[in-house]
Amino acid sequence: MDGCTRVCARDEMAPGEHRVIDADGTMIAVFNIDGDHYAIEDVCTHDGGELAGGEVFGFEVECPRHGARFDVRNGAVCAPPAYMPTASFPVRVDGDGVWTRDDRWD
Repeated sequence: MDGCTRVCARDEMAPGEHRVIDADGTMIAVFNIDGDHYAIEDVCTHDGGELAGGEVFGFEVECPRHGARFDVRNGAVCAPPAYMPTASFPVRVDGDGVWTRDDRWD
């Protein structure tokens, strides 16, 4: 993946943890769910709030503002009041780190 932004070292994000990074102006939340990494835009499509501060239930993150839920695997809406998905992004895990990028403009 060209143009990637480093999230953290591979061993710095344990299962159940997340990080938020700025990838060229896009805030991306990266979640470690049972050892697999997923990345979505850190924005609730209901009202623009940050998602990363919300509680995680399985593969769903709940917006702390109004309770909308999004699937961290693909950005799909799982519970209202949101009805539009948030963007999802590719994640690469290699020997020295966890990487992601905003690929919407490729």
